[in-house]
Amino acid sequence: MKILITGGTGLIGRFLIPRLQGLGHEVTVVTRNPANAQRILGSSVTLLHKLDDLKDLNDIDAVINLAGEPIADKRWSEQQKQRLCESRWLITQKLVDLIRASSTPPAVLISGSAVGYYGDSGEVVVTEDEPAHNEFTHQLCARWEQIASEAQSTQTRVCLLRTGVVFAPKGGILGKMLPLFRTGLGGPVGNGRQYMAWIHIDDMANGIIWLLNNDLSGPFNMVSPWPVRNEQFAHALGQVLNRPAIVRAPATAVRLLMGESAVLVLGGQRALPKRLEASGFGFRWFDLEEALQNVVR
Repeated sequence: MKILITGGTGLIGRFLIPRLQGLGHEVTVVTRNPANAQRILGSSVTLLHKLDDLKDLNDIDAVINLAGEPIADKRWSEQQKQRLCESRWLITQKLVDLIRASSTPPAVLISGSAVGYYGDSGEVVVTEDEPAHNEFTHQLCARWEQIASEAQSTQTRVCLLRTGVVFAPKGGILGKMLPLFRTGLGGPVGNGRQYMAWIHIDDMANGIIWLLNNDLSGPFNMVSPWPVRNEQFAHALGQVLNRPAIVRAPATAVRLLMGESAVLVLGGQRALPKRLEASGFGFRWFDLEEALQNVVR
């Protein structure tokens, strides 16, 4: 296939693109910084500076939309919330417009979202059918998904990636947490009872390729079948690093530091990949400690 990717230099894209190339696909990456993209992705990837250079996507077989400002890097001021929304909504709308302008449009649009779609769900088991809590992460993801779904037609199917916390060798949540845990200063956040829906980068990439190759559409929880509580995650990471993981971060301190965005670590989703498993997809990484060992070491 000829595949167009946005957000290709991000955590998922950096791992996914070599997999796609290994399967013989031709990859074009939309990037604001071609020099940086070539350094990260290599010279075999075609680079496109902006979507405005295109009038349609007649020559593209599939689109994978992974673009978006990192959600946890800054406090959620009103300006930052707007940036988070626009970095997702605007590029998705441009892709949808290009697909709808095509006489032979791509067969599939695989578009990013997150388990944040459901909001802080507490103890509830969350499948793709679960109603959401109306908070900022839901509003961001719901509109994102709504825009992407406008590309759905008899010629183009749309898959929505409700992604959990991605474990990868470089970057992501582990990139931020490993230095602290390696010094023995890591531990649970808040009461530690909140659920973490996680996925190994290997399963994430394989899941996207599965959606690329199978006649599926709609939302998919891109998470391991075994969500864990925050305190279980802290203990497992401490075991992998052979370090204690008992220095608890009080909820009040986290809220003071992060403001409204503290919900990202003090809340959570007990999400399950119901639709992905029902379609026949098989996960490689079930056990949290094994997954962390693989990624960290």
